[in-house]
Amino acid sequence: MAMKDILNRMLNHEELTRDETRQIIVAITKGEIPEQQITALLTGLQMRGVTVNELLGFRDGILATGVPALLDCDRYIDVVGTGGDRKNTFNISTTSCFVIAGAGYKVAKHGNFAATSVSGASNVIKNHGVVFTADVDKLNRSINEAGICYLHAQLFAKAMKFVAPIRKALEFPTVFNLLGPLVNPSQPKCQLLGVANLDQMRLYNQVYQKLGIDYGIVNSIDGYDEISLTGDFKVTTNHYERIFKPSDFGFAKAKPEEVVGGATEQEAAQIFDNVLSNTALPAQKNIVLANAAFGIQVMEKGKKKIEECIDIARESIDSGKALASFKKFVDINS
Repeated sequence: MAMKDILNRMLNHEELTRDETRQIIVAITKGEIPEQQITALLTGLQMRGVTVNELLGFRDGILATGVPALLDCDRYIDVVGTGGDRKNTFNISTTSCFVIAGAGYKVAKHGNFAATSVSGASNVIKNHGVVFTADVDKLNRSINEAGICYLHAQLFAKAMKFVAPIRKALEFPTVFNLLGPLVNPSQPKCQLLGVANLDQMRLYNQVYQKLGIDYGIVNSIDGYDEISLTGDFKVTTNHYERIFKPSDFGFAKAKPEEVVGGATEQEAAQIFDNVLSNTALPAQKNIVLANAAFGIQVMEKGKKKIEECIDIARESIDSGKALASFKKFVDINS
């Protein structure tokens, strides 16, 4: 496979096949493609927009060249955002994961250090003394005893290591931002995904349909890649597509400053702690409740009304079960 031909075809606005993009990832992990050509490829894809088959091929390549995480439970969820919305929110998806786990569901959270903020999932988790692991026995103990395990992307996806310096240098979101949510090495059958715009929502909707998993995709109309409660938000699942208002659930509209993750990793970690210990600002708690609730609804295959799922999430925080799940998780993983 000659990258020169691939790049020329892209200049002619031609689409690549699923197998071609899979082969590109394999070649990258073997060190066969120079950085300049990878940079050109990522820039070209970002300008043109990636197709469903191209994205699935990249996913195939990352999973094929990476380390699998074989978990011994059948049904679990990942809650993740694409990132790149440049809103510097506190880590809503990670906090939501512990609320879901506290409610008695299983979670396999896949994450990384933040590209554009101080509150990436791995930043927050590491800040609490957790040591990342790819040890399957420890991961299984964590998901079975704490209800959640954490899969630090860099331990599993070899291809990501090769492109990390290029992604950092480019300073704009690339196809790898889109891939992050699709390459959880445990390959969960349930996923709640936050996207930064409706084009991404359409793309992932088609991807998830091809993968055949249970999913929910959320986007705040004002550009957040999660339910921020700063305005209306759209949700697309296997079962429905709908626009909601915060007031539909009795939530007040959040102010943008109430969603901010802080200037340092310590501040971001503090908000995370406050939500789980039920001492956060009402807006911060409500945002996590909303995101956790839609994750719970995905786990329930859409059979529970979202209002009931919010009640389940609220009980997880109010009863202390979300915090207990987190403490158990830290105990097992530090």
